[in-house]
Amino acid sequence: MKKPNRTWVVIPAYNEEKTLGEVITNLKKNSLKNIIVINDGSEDRTEEVAVKMGAKVYSHLINRGLGGALNTGISAALLNGAEIIATCDADGQHNPEDVKRAIDFLDKDNLDVVIGSRLLNPEGMPFLRRIGNKGFNFITFLLFGIYSTDTQSGLRVFSKKAAEKLKIKTSKMEVSSEIIKEIGRNKLNFKEISIKAIYTDYSMEKGQKNTNAFNILYKLFLRRAM
Repeated sequence: MKKPNRTWVVIPAYNEEKTLGEVITNLKKNSLKNIIVINDGSEDRTEEVAVKMGAKVYSHLINRGLGGALNTGISAALLNGAEIIATCDADGQHNPEDVKRAIDFLDKDNLDVVIGSRLLNPEGMPFLRRIGNKGFNFITFLLFGIYSTDTQSGLRVFSKKAAEKLKIKTSKMEVSSEIIKEIGRNKLNFKEISIKAIYTDYSMEKGQKNTNAFNILYKLFLRRAM
């Protein structure tokens, strides 16, 4: 990684006191020391844990949702001089080695965006998650004309140029498909790498639910019309 002091990892966090400390520790063990945590209106010790672990913390007074947290986090990283910005989940789903590998891949190949895809090698991924994600991939393609094998992945890496061009207008989970839309709208050069998600009872409980699909799809159709 050529620019360690200009690389920032953004972690959206809502009530993640149980796992956040370990996530930050493991990122730092992989030489990812510039960490921004967006405390998205948490009601537990998320903010306290993040501060204790040495992260730079930005807090929302109310829970704004994943889109709102990512928007704040990416903007904050740019203000802190980031040239490369990675996002990862606070629930421990992402292997920090995959985060670093995605960053190195973007830097080495001079890409705009790298997406960590669980579906390039879905072994170990719960069946319903596979089906749900493939459904979102298909809908995202129909709406925005851009195909990704894992539109809902929380592990993404952006160059400064790409991050500055993103216009995130949605506030909740539909932001994942909106980011794919923005990649296409801005004609950004993106590639995917295979990652292995770590599924636990905790991460399954915290993750996106297939039952929320209709609400997400409704908001994506509205975003398509904008």
